[in-house]
Amino acid sequence: MKIILYSKLGCHLCEGLEEKLKAITDMDLDIEIRDISTNNQWWEMYQYEIPVLFLSTTEGEKLIPRPSPRISVVQLTKILRNCVQNK
Repeated sequence: MKIILYSKLGCHLCEGLEEKLKAITDMDLDIEIRDISTNNQWWEMYQYEIPVLFLSTTEGEKLIPRPSPRISVVQLTKILRNCVQNK
């Protein structure tokens, strides 16, 4: 499963979500981190919204609702599984 995380350096919410994604061991995740400060279009779209998650599929990218910063790895795994089932 390919996950895209829109982020920027120094964003503690982004770093926390990235750590939780990397802690998921019972799913095969391909995590792509996109630093919004490197692309003007990403910056305009997400500067007030990061972290932003997308599920990348052959049909395109599907927005994953932003999880709480307090979400557990188990809860995040459930959300991702649900997104895959409902794509």
